[in-house]
Amino acid sequence: MPDRAPQPVDRQLPSDEARDLISLVRDIAQHEIAPKAAEEEGAGHFPREVFTLLSRTGLLGLPYASEHGGADQPYEVYLQVLEELAAARLTVGLGVSVHTLSSYALATYGTKEQRVEHLPAMLGGGLLGAYCLSEPSSGSDAASLRTRAVRDGEDWVITGTKAWITHGGVADFYTVMARTGEEGPRGITAFLVPADAEGVSAAAPERKMGMKGSPTAQVHFDGVRVPDSRRIGDEGQGFAIALSALDSGRLGIAACAIGVAQAALDEAVGYATGRQQFGRPIADFQGLRFMLADMATQIEAGRALYLAAARLRDAGRPFAKQAAMAKLHCTDTAMKVTVDAVQVLGGYGYTADFPAERYMREAKVLQIVEGTNQIQRMVIARHLAGPETR
Repeated sequence: MPDRAPQPVDRQLPSDEARDLISLVRDIAQHEIAPKAAEEEGAGHFPREVFTLLSRTGLLGLPYASEHGGADQPYEVYLQVLEELAAARLTVGLGVSVHTLSSYALATYGTKEQRVEHLPAMLGGGLLGAYCLSEPSSGSDAASLRTRAVRDGEDWVITGTKAWITHGGVADFYTVMARTGEEGPRGITAFLVPADAEGVSAAAPERKMGMKGSPTAQVHFDGVRVPDSRRIGDEGQGFAIALSALDSGRLGIAACAIGVAQAALDEAVGYATGRQQFGRPIADFQGLRFMLADMATQIEAGRALYLAAARLRDAGRPFAKQAAMAKLHCTDTAMKVTVDAVQVLGGYGYTADFPAERYMREAKVLQIVEGTNQIQRMVIARHLAGPETR
C-alpha cells in the first residue's frame, strides 16, 4: 500500500472565506466521503445522507444568491469545491454539479416569485435535483426531443420519456425540457416538475461501467400536470436556457475530471514511492518518473484551463468556447491519467483492492456526459470558423 500521504492541492483562492470553505470541504471529504467510497460504489449505494449533509452545510447552492439560500461564491471557488469532492468520490462531486445544473434554469431565468418560492428548498432545504434534456432518441441532437407539454387551461400536461438522467428516481425535482411548439430548438420550453407529481416514474437504473453509486435512469412523464407557474422563462425559450445551463455545467464536469485525475496521480505517486523493486523504490526509475511528471503537468494545465474559463464567467464575459475547451481537455486528461495510474500500479492497479481501476472506469463517462467530447470539438470549431455550411 502507498506509504506517502497525498499533499493537498495548493490552491489560489480569492478570499479568506474561500480558504475556510475549502478547508471545510476537505474535512467532509476526508471523514464523511472518502472512507466509504470504495465499498459503497462496489455495492451501488447512493449516498443520500452525504447530500443531506452538503445541503445542511450550504454546499449545494454555492454559486447562487444568498437571499435565496445560496452562498454568493464565484464559479472560480465553486469549481474548486467540486474538484475536492470528486477527488474523494466522483458520485458526490458529479452529483453536486448536476444539482447545480438542475437549479440553474430557475435561478437564472425564473421570476422573482418563482425564486422566492422554490430556491431556498432547492439550494439549502435538503432537496436534490435532476436535469432532463436527453431522450432515448435525442442525445447529441438535443433539439429533436419528443417529450411534449400541452397547454390545458392554467396547467401544462407533460408526456414523454427522458434518458440518461443522473439522480433519476432519487431526485426531488426535475428541470424538464419539453416541446410546446414547432419542431426544432424554438419549440422547447423549460418546466420545474416535482418528483412526487402524479405520473412521474423512473425505470430501473442503468447498469454501468463505473459510478455505480450514482443512479442513472430513464424518467417517464405520463400525463404529468404542472401549473403554468412552474414554467421557467418564456414559451419557446427552453432550448436557449438548456444550452446556457450546459455552458456552466461543462465547467463542473471539467472540475470533477481534474479531481478524479488528481486522486489517481496521488495514488500513483504514493504507490511508486512505496513499492520496492530491484532494491529501491520504483519511483527511482526514469520511465515511471517521467510518467508521473507528465500526469502532473496535464492536471495542472487542466486546472488552469477550467479556472480561466470560470474567471471569464465570473467577470460576465463570454466563456462558452473556453468551457468547451475545458470540458474537452480536462476529461481527456482524466482518462489518460487514470489509465497511466493503473499502469504505474501494474497488476495491483487492475485489482479492486486499489482505487486506480475505479478511477479509470469513472473517468470514461466524463468524456460523454453533458456533451460528448466530439460535440465539444464542434462547439470550439464553430467559435473559430463559424457554423458549418450545409
